[in-house]
Amino acid sequence: MVEMLKTIQELKHKHNAVILAHYYQEPEIQDLADFVGDSLELSRKAAQTNADVILFCGVHFMAETAKIVNPEKTVVIPDMDAGCSLADSAPVKSFKKWIDAHPNHIVVSYINCSAEVKALSDIICTSANAKKVIDSIPKDKKILFAPDRFLGKYVMKETGRKMVLWNGSCQVHEIFSEKELVKLKIHHPNAQVIAHPECDENILMHADFVGSTSALINYVNNSQSKEYIIGTEPGVIHQMQKNNPEKNFFALPNQEGCVCNECPHMRLNTLEKIVDTLTHLKNEINLDEEIRIKALKPLNKMLEII
Repeated sequence: MVEMLKTIQELKHKHNAVILAHYYQEPEIQDLADFVGDSLELSRKAAQTNADVILFCGVHFMAETAKIVNPEKTVVIPDMDAGCSLADSAPVKSFKKWIDAHPNHIVVSYINCSAEVKALSDIICTSANAKKVIDSIPKDKKILFAPDRFLGKYVMKETGRKMVLWNGSCQVHEIFSEKELVKLKIHHPNAQVIAHPECDENILMHADFVGSTSALINYVNNSQSKEYIIGTEPGVIHQMQKNNPEKNFFALPNQEGCVCNECPHMRLNTLEKIVDTLTHLKNEINLDEEIRIKALKPLNKMLEII
């Protein structure tokens, strides 16, 4: 592994590459990355980098986003099959029909969607800024929100705004078990429950804090509690444990009682694939320029708000 990490550093230098990694990546990938973050933070970092090559250790829509804001750069991903159940839930033809069926609505799309869906949207949001984005829309405007219905329901509750929701969900967050959560609370009565807003309401109602991945990490860093039940993809626990070695973290099991709720798409990326990708600059993200320009507009609107 030491030799592999050395090779990656040499290849980074050779190509003037930067490695961006999401919090849901394997710990060894998080540790070698130049920057680790959630979707919002990674979008900002991608827009600011001076590197010639961006190696995006995440899923396909994230690498697409990096390419949208950096058309002149080479954007690569370790595994082209690293998709997203939310992005897959909104195929562009069906999405276009949905929009056409709801004229005079502002289209707000969660960043977990394809470039083609972004291109049909008025503004993009992340879980970190969804409330702020919705609050920025005039009260007299009707809103379509896609693709995550659970995040949409949460934002409706937080803002008091009515929205028409696309029927999508994250395959990780939708299968957390309320029954298992209650069991954990009984066994760890002093533990705080923290959860991502992609979770269903039956999980969020138990949460002491709800927030984006970065917000959850910051909450743990600043909280006095010593125990936490984590209602999101367990890859985030790596950063929490690194920052707070004296604290204990319990990953929330799924509906079958299994503490194995890793995102299968995120976990497709490996150190071996990173070496191969940087060696050959393979798995490059390419976008139709017309789509890219259209998708850039709602992304820039989001970045202007935050």
